Amino acid sequence: MQLLSEQEIERRKDREELIKLGINPYPAESFPINVTAADIHKNYENNKTDYKDISIAGRLMSRRIMGSASFAEIQDATGRLQIYVRRDDICEGEDKTFYNTVFKKLLGIGDFIGVKGYIFTTQTGEISLHVTELKVLSKAVKPLPVVKRDDDGNVYDGFTDPELRYRQRYVDLTVNPEVKEVFITRTKIISNMRRYFDDHGWLEVETPILQAVHGGAAARPFNTHHNTLDMPLYLRIANELYLKRLIVGGFDGVYEFGKMFRNEGMDRTHNPEFTSMEIYVAYKDYIWMMEMVEELLEKVTHSIHGTTIVTVGDQQINFAGPYRRISMYDSIKEYTGIDVSEMNEDGLRKVCTDLGIETDASMGKGKLIDEIFGAKVEDHLIQPTYITDYPIEMTPLAKKHRTKDGLVERFELFVNGKEIANAYSELNDPIDQRERFEEQLKLAARGDDEAMAMDDDFLRALEYGMPPTSGLGIGIDRLTMMLTNKTTIQEVLFFPQMRPEKKVKIATDEDFMAVGIPQGLIPALRDLNIHTMEQLKEQDANKLFNDVCGRRKKLKLDASNPTKEEVESWLS
Repeated sequence: MQLLSEQEIERRKDREELIKLGINPYPAESFPINVTAADIHKNYENNKTDYKDISIAGRLMSRRIMGSASFAEIQDATGRLQIYVRRDDICEGEDKTFYNTVFKKLLGIGDFIGVKGYIFTTQTGEISLHVTELKVLSKAVKPLPVVKRDDDGNVYDGFTDPELRYRQRYVDLTVNPEVKEVFITRTKIISNMRRYFDDHGWLEVETPILQAVHGGAAARPFNTHHNTLDMPLYLRIANELYLKRLIVGGFDGVYEFGKMFRNEGMDRTHNPEFTSMEIYVAYKDYIWMMEMVEELLEKVTHSIHGTTIVTVGDQQINFAGPYRRISMYDSIKEYTGIDVSEMNEDGLRKVCTDLGIETDASMGKGKLIDEIFGAKVEDHLIQPTYITDYPIEMTPLAKKHRTKDGLVERFELFVNGKEIANAYSELNDPIDQRERFEEQLKLAARGDDEAMAMDDDFLRALEYGMPPTSGLGIGIDRLTMMLTNKTTIQEVLFFPQMRPEKKVKIATDEDFMAVGIPQGLIPALRDLNIHTMEQLKEQDANKLFNDVCGRRKKLKLDASNPTKEEVESWLS
């Protein structure tokens, strides 16, 4: 059974009344649109002759009924437009039902309508549409939240609860239209990056989401099973190993924007499903990649904001290169005063203990260094900073450093304390790569559920030869957070992962009878839209007494009226 509010019940009745009047609340035929609200507001004053035959559609967002004429607002994808509706203009002949009943009584806030007419300016200077034809396009049977705005456009009593906004993004976008700008910016970020890559001749590709081996990153995968093949599969945690296969196959540069899935915790910067861009370019190294990333982000930020300086929280971040470069070991030494470069696993574990960093037995040398860095360094990296030259244990897919033993050629880009990009000089030695995978298997045996798996097909690809290559991954969600000044990843995802909604428990007849309600009167309660014990307890005793007696008579129930004292006992 669906619980309905009084407004929802009334809107369903309005829907039925429309049908009785011969009006389909959900017509199948298309409605012609030749203009948008934004176009009208932008161009009408300069070219009034083009706005005499207007056809536009949108949600009804407000109404001011004034007898035989009314003002209202509709909202399309670009903004709001005031409309002026006069009874005699939309009702032909003597029958005024369409205005008096349909428009004034059966339509409500949130309904979609299509209107035709001409644009004019009211005496108060408001650009408006004088309606000559109005059509019902979709009846909303659930009311929108009421969001109030003052004359200056400031919002109060708004739809602001994050839980509701993220779970009901369709409502959020409707009543908080400024939220759309975040997602428009997100699309611009991706399109600008794509244009930059295409201009350099690199090919956009697609790689499998369902993978037989979870690889390309250190993360816990989501598991599934393919029935026909009778084999386990994993939602990809990265697309790296497939993109490298394409470099082996002869492409000089490939990239992909794609969804990744990691079965890990959720917080302000992590969602189990996220978007990443990965690119691999042959005959390049991580030093070249640093310069490319600086040029790329400088172009993207300038195209979005007209400047490379972006406000992030209370910081002014400048994405113009060059960015600071510091090795991981040096960064730990700078912010802790401890040189960990020569320490073994036991020494690193002691450092973690001294610094108050929790560890467990599954953590190897690389994980321990990463924990120290995350706890003591990341928050200090506000302006774009490259952390370079990682310990080999942390990066199984990167090439050994050309001059520094025990390190690999890798960088991560940190901005405002968060990592937004990761890049390597890619490991292309198949023998070395196999040994690195075997080390990962040892970590997995110790209980590290984020250790990489052995990918024999990828090793076979490397054995055919892969040219020197540099690869890069950029987290699109986090980059969007930076460029839209949002503090949570949920703000830049249309539909972030949410916990299941709490289900409302519908009371049974036995539940009602347990508090003393006679079974013969239960239909009266249900007709009053009281379906849960919580709803029952919220009732006013005097009102409930009168309502139950009235419903008993209306429904002709074979039961006696309760006394006021009995009703009071139901609520006690």
